[in-house]
Amino acid sequence: MLWEGAGMSTTEERTLVKPTLGQYLESIRKDRHMTLRQVEEATSKEVSNAYLSQIEQDKIQKPSPNILHALAEIYAIDYAKLMEMAGYITPSKARGDDQRHGRVPTFAEHNLTSGEEVELLEYLKFIRGRKRRNDKA
Repeated sequence: MLWEGAGMSTTEERTLVKPTLGQYLESIRKDRHMTLRQVEEATSKEVSNAYLSQIEQDKIQKPSPNILHALAEIYAIDYAKLMEMAGYITPSKARGDDQRHGRVPTFAEHNLTSGEEVELLEYLKFIRGRKRRNDKA
């Protein structure tokens, strides 16, 4: 996810901007150190490099479930998440604030270093602390 207004002070509101399906797939491919042609070969040409390029550039925003499944398999990422990002209807379960979401952690698809994991946990602690202070006010 991208932070809009990253240079703002901590007292100012920040807006969370979700990546598009194409941006997400491109970031995962690059994290896996794969070229477009390598993805094409890994999917036995089910996903051509040209087609994947169009998806990553947001020229194709709703690829077929078969394409998404092939990409989920080679990238080892959640197929349901790709389906949701592409705009397909996926089953959802309502949960309360006290329940865990039960999904893979947001950055699990990226190969984070232990230092990056520590930084993310510290940031999460900061956000939760700020939320508690705002709830008390």
